[in-house]
Amino acid sequence: QVQLVESGGGLVQAGGSLRLSCAASGSIFRLITMGWYRQAPGKQRELVATIVFDGGSINYADSVKGRFTISKDNAKNTVYLQMNSLKPEDTAIYYCRMIGTRGYWGQGTQVTVSS
Repeated sequence: QVQLVESGGGLVQAGGSLRLSCAASGSIFRLITMGWYRQAPGKQRELVATIVFDGGSINYADSVKGRFTISKDNAKNTVYLQMNSLKPEDTAIYYCRMIGTRGYWGQGTQVTVSS
């Protein structure tokens, strides 16, 4: 059974940086995309960034462009999110997602940015 294990969340001051990691504990058949979503209190879950497993095409939400960078390690089935210049509005639970023949979600990791 595949599980996505996230790490790297925490509390940081505005302007600071964090790096999230998400590793798949098992093999995902025909992995297509890897990505990060977030959900702030009282809001819907939203896309942050996605990256295609083969080819590496990347998509970012407008709100994080120029500040966040998504990357991957195909051999390790791991996806990363480098978050720089963090703002209080980036505070949310961040979820990893991987899609192959079916989709998988991580358990979420809390990111809190203080002003």
